[in-house]
This record gives sequence, structure tokens and C-alpha cells, in this order.
Amino acid sequence: MSARAILGWLVLGALAPGAAHLRAGWRRTGLALLSCYAALLLGLLALGLLTDNLLGSLTEDSWLTAILVGASALGVAWFALIVHSFVVLRPGRLPQAGQIVTGTLAGLLAVTVVVPFGLVAQFVWTSQQTLDGIFQQPADDGDDGPVAAEPEPENPWAGRRRVNILLLGGDADDHRVGVRTDSMNLASVDVETGNTVLFSLPRNLEDVRFRPGTPMAERFPGGFRLPADPGGGRSDLLNSVWEYADSHPEIFGGKEHQGAKVLMDTIGYTLGVKVDWYALVNMWGFARLIDAIGGVILTVEKDVVFGRYNEGLVKAGTRKLKGADAMWYARSRTYSDDYTRMRRQRCVLGAILDQADPATVLTRFNKIALATKELIRTDIPRPMLKHLVPLALKVKNANVSSVQFVPPLINTGYPDWDKIRDVADKAIRDSKDTKPAVAASATPSTEPTGKAERPSRKTAEPTTATTAGPTEKKAGDDPATGLKEGCGSALANG
Repeated sequence: MSARAILGWLVLGALAPGAAHLRAGWRRTGLALLSCYAALLLGLLALGLLTDNLLGSLTEDSWLTAILVGASALGVAWFALIVHSFVVLRPGRLPQAGQIVTGTLAGLLAVTVVVPFGLVAQFVWTSQQTLDGIFQQPADDGDDGPVAAEPEPENPWAGRRRVNILLLGGDADDHRVGVRTDSMNLASVDVETGNTVLFSLPRNLEDVRFRPGTPMAERFPGGFRLPADPGGGRSDLLNSVWEYADSHPEIFGGKEHQGAKVLMDTIGYTLGVKVDWYALVNMWGFARLIDAIGGVILTVEKDVVFGRYNEGLVKAGTRKLKGADAMWYARSRTYSDDYTRMRRQRCVLGAILDQADPATVLTRFNKIALATKELIRTDIPRPMLKHLVPLALKVKNANVSSVQFVPPLINTGYPDWDKIRDVADKAIRDSKDTKPAVAASATPSTEPTGKAERPSRKTAEPTTATTAGPTEKKAGDDPATGLKEGCGSALANG
């Protein structure tokens, strides 16, 4: 057998284990290897076809461990297969030069076939470490969130129609004590369709009300109000609730780290829903995530100035922005205001949702995993990931609308709490249908969204819901808009 034939059979043996052995006369061994290979392929095919929610299952430790062990074992087996195939093809009958060439190329082939298995093992290991670092194991405290820690496969949401996740952008860094949540968005997701409403709450919402009977409501029965800071600023806005609760454990009988729980309950009470979990993102860590996916294409409608001395500039135009520029675009208030910044933050979220496609995530997985592990804190239990993954895929292709509670819809200094609740209720009911939303009637919703009692006092005139057709809708009747609306042609037409 020539050197070229030996190398050809080696390559074929790598693709179809046992082929080289059959050519060398090792009939039983060759047939056994081919049979095992066929069984492995059929088993993987059956696993993919018969396993419900395969992608979600891959977030479980047991699956990840099995894949890690399996990939490592198969890598060793394929390496040994190439070596043994080379031996049985009897390269010793070749001239010395042929032996050297075939031996060298066979060694390279043996190493090459291990690489894919090594990449899979490394991918799985990184996934496991990232998930363990971000998501919690269920606490044994009798309160596992909206569903049991191990929900029934047939009904993972225990009859719930919606899941509400609070998405927070925090500004914690080495030079600041505590966490101020300057970006607060509640994603309310229909578990059947994936249709989502993103409620954006302004950081400067004043006179915040707390659910009656809670420690914060007992401390602030008339709303969250503190004396002005020495410099004239205020530390009693909505973005200070988390930090205040964390800084005053005496309010909660000595319990520490109550900030997340208090803010979730407060925003849920304000909107009239039950907040299931939160995810806190370090805003500058978010820049690393954007860099990890290769940047985001944004339309900057006009120059955005930033920096302590206004020395920075994100120039107007449509182009791909790196993480730092994207975050300055989202966060700068220079020559601007909180409400414009909220719109820009929504545009960045829409760009990431559009552009972080599966191919990008896979090709840049290690960078994304590292950035994600560093920037996210959440109370989502690890077992719920199995069910949240397919829900997230639904959201990707579903109808996503946005409601921003900013002037003129509400006055942040004197909020109309009933109006906020009514607008949120209507937006959730309208989101059930993928058709364009129309103004809601005054009929109350029967949707089990975890409603709570309304805040006890209104500080503006009551708003009466009206019924109107699409051509009769008046300004302000329906504040819900598309997530990418107002974000420039690159996103609005994306």
C-alpha cells in the first residue's frame, strides 16, 4: 500500500471509524467500530428529536457534566482510533521517507481530530462556570418565586400567563458606596406567545409609595421622602430605594441586603404586577458585553457629548459602536435629560436584542461568557433556566412594545399612581395580541398578573380610560410603542 493510500484510509477512518481496519483485514474490529459509530449517531439524533426543550436542558448541571465527560472520552477515543488505524495499515512496509511522511501526517491528524472535542469540552466548562457564577440554587426558605423549584414539565409556569423580570442598570464602582439603579425596566412576558411589554421607570420618580404593611411603608407612610442633601440634591428618588434599604437593616429587624427585594416589591406595587425576579447589570460591565459581541450598529440621531469636562463625543450617524461609546450614548445626560437618556437606553437594548444572534453568540462565546459573569447579578434560580431559555427564544421573534413613564405621560415630581397602574394594565392586555394595540376599555382585566392594591393617594387628576378605534385614538390614549420606535432608521427598520 502506498503512502498516499495509507493517508487516504486514515482520513476515511477518522470520518467513519472502522473503515481503515476493514481495509487492513481487521474485519471484526472494523465492523464493531462502524456499528458503535452508527449507534452513536442514531442516539444523538434520537436525543435531539425526542428531548423536549433540548436547548433549555443544556443549562442543567447534569447535562453539562455528561457532555463534558462524553466529549473528553470521545476525544481520547478518536485519538487512539487514528493511532491504531495507522498501525494496522502497516506503514512499516513503506520506504523510510514514506514512513516519516505518513507518520508525521498521521500524528497531525490524530491531534486535529481531538480539537473539536476539546472545544466542546471547553465550551461546556465555561458555560457551567458562568451559570454557576450568575444564577442561584433554590433557597430552602419556603419561597421559591413564582413556581416551585422543580416545576412540572407539562406546566412549568404553574398556570401563570405572564412572567415579570426586573432589569436594572446599576452604577456601582470602586469610587461609590452602594448601588443606585439608574436604569429600571420591567419586562412582562406572555409565556405562551413571548409578546413582551418593557416598562421603563424614571430614576427621578419622587414620593415613591411602598406596599402597605411592609417595613418601608411603616417608615414612610406618606411616600419616600428624606431631607435634601447638603448640595441640594435628593437621595429619596426611585433609584435610591435599593441603596437606602441596604443601608438601613434596622428597618427589617436587622436583616441585611434587603435592597433588591424592596425594590422589586416597590416597582411591582407601582405597576400592579408581581415581580418574579431581577437581573442587575453593571452599566460599564455592559460595555464589555457589547464589545464581546463585536459592537452594535446604532443610529445616533445627533452628537452626544459626555465626560466630566464635556471632552467626549459620540458623533451622529449610523455605524457600529464599541462598548464604551454605546454606553456613553445610553448614559450621558450632558445637554440632555433623564427621559432622552431612557429612550437611548431602550435603543441600545433593542440593538443588542436584534444583533446578538445565535451565530454571534457561538463564535464569541468565551468573551461573552466572561463579560456576562462579571456584569450580572440575579436571583433567578438555576433550575428555572431550563424554562427561561425557550421563553427568551420566543421573545426574540415576538412583538415587543415599550412604555416609558416620563412626561407628559406622568409628572415625575407628583406621580399619578392610578394612571401608572391603568397604563400598565392596558399595555399588558394589549400585548396578548400581535396586532397593533388600540386603546383599552374601562373593563378591568381578569389576567392573573399578580395585582396588588393600588397606592392609597393620587397626586394628579384621575384618568378615565376610553374606548376608541385605531382612527379615533387621541394623543396619550396608548403610550405603548415598539421597542425600536424613535431609534433611527437602522433599528426601526431592522
